[in-house]
Amino acid sequence: MSDTLILRAGTAGDAAAIAHVIAASFEQYRGKLNPESGAFRETADGIAAELTRGAGAIVAERNGEMLGCVLVEEQEGDLYFGRLSVMPSARGQGLAKQLVDAVEAEARRRGLPGVRLGVRVVLAGNQRLFQALGYRETSREAHPGFDHPTSINMRKPLP
Repeated sequence: MSDTLILRAGTAGDAAAIAHVIAASFEQYRGKLNPESGAFRETADGIAAELTRGAGAIVAERNGEMLGCVLVEEQEGDLYFGRLSVMPSARGQGLAKQLVDAVEAEARRRGLPGVRLGVRVVLAGNQRLFQALGYRETSREAHPGFDHPTSINMRKPLP
């Protein structure tokens, strides 16, 4: 087998592996986010249904093992990405940036003018990562039942 990292479009057949990567990647946030992350409610069946209905995924694999993934769909005329996930064992290798680069390439391929994402207010490190990649805050919003912003919406225009 090759040790080459492969980034490719995810399919409904990848749904169980995608759900596993998301669960493992978001575990560090369990009990630390209020409200709890929706990532903990992701299931293989739900992901397969989203992919079948037209949402997309980009997965990163090495030697047949999925190390990371991100879910994408068109929103507000841009490509939105969420559930950016990297397995704990694969962190520190620039994989998150490679997945974001792949999202941006996909947006360009589709002829879209920008990329959007949402990040929790309390996750300052994640905000810094996205800012370093050229994303800027566009608005803040509160999850249902909250009277203060809990999420930051960010966008990067593409050249």
